[in-house]
Amino acid sequence: MPAEPETSTWENAVIWLRNQPSQQQLVLDAFYDDPLIAAAERYFGSEEWQTVSQLLKGRTGTALDVGAGRGIASYALAREGFLVTALEPDPSAIVGAAAIRALAAEAGLQVDVVQEFSERLPFADATFDVVFARAVLHHTRDLDSACREMFRVLRPGGIFIAAREHVISKETDLTQFLDQHPLHHLYGGEHAFLLDRYTGALNDAGFAPVEVLSPLKSPINLFPYTIDSLRNEVVGRLSRKVPAGPLWRVALGSNRIFKSLLSIAELFDNRPGRLYSFVGHKAQL
Repeated sequence: MPAEPETSTWENAVIWLRNQPSQQQLVLDAFYDDPLIAAAERYFGSEEWQTVSQLLKGRTGTALDVGAGRGIASYALAREGFLVTALEPDPSAIVGAAAIRALAAEAGLQVDVVQEFSERLPFADATFDVVFARAVLHHTRDLDSACREMFRVLRPGGIFIAAREHVISKETDLTQFLDQHPLHHLYGGEHAFLLDRYTGALNDAGFAPVEVLSPLKSPINLFPYTIDSLRNEVVGRLSRKVPAGPLWRVALGSNRIFKSLLSIAELFDNRPGRLYSFVGHKAQL
């Protein structure tokens, strides 16, 4: 196994992960693989993005991709026809601004890259029709300031989507989440908040209404699973405990029944770091 990187940077952590033979599925699921344009196209075709696309249906204009990382969401937004600005403070050619510029150039897409943090957006008020942030809020150094800034730069009538945010049930769960995260021990950049902490920050910033997309219902949070692949996983695990595979498949074959069971399961879902997404709106003047 390659030695862990000595320097605590996100780039080195991802490079280390990509060199682990046992972590190749995680690399693919996180879109850390190369060539980047193939990873971006895979994200664009994923059920996660297709669900985001439905939330954006009928919208046009300018989009801000906050904490854009490698640029997969910037790529998807540009493919949807938005004029995209990617905000990414890391200059990295693997996981940062340089990677986004290279991806946009290779894909022939116009993406303006700005190297700055979400807590101090260098844009005028009401600049963007869409603000999108994938796995960003739980990384912020100041959640309230970041939410206020994203509200400020959103135009009246605009939409804000915060996708795949880590949630804990109680503060004491944070250590367990961080201990089990595959990369936190390398760069120390992960975090998670209580659900009320996210919704409170969004409401206080001015977003209204704020829609909460729960872990086991929205394809955004389920990815890399889909409803079908999650059902197959559940059937497989049940069959190993009680060998009656065909019976389980019949019992769980209906989407309506399976989704009802997921709704019940969510009542008992206290996994530290489980994923939620949020959709906020800025009222028309």
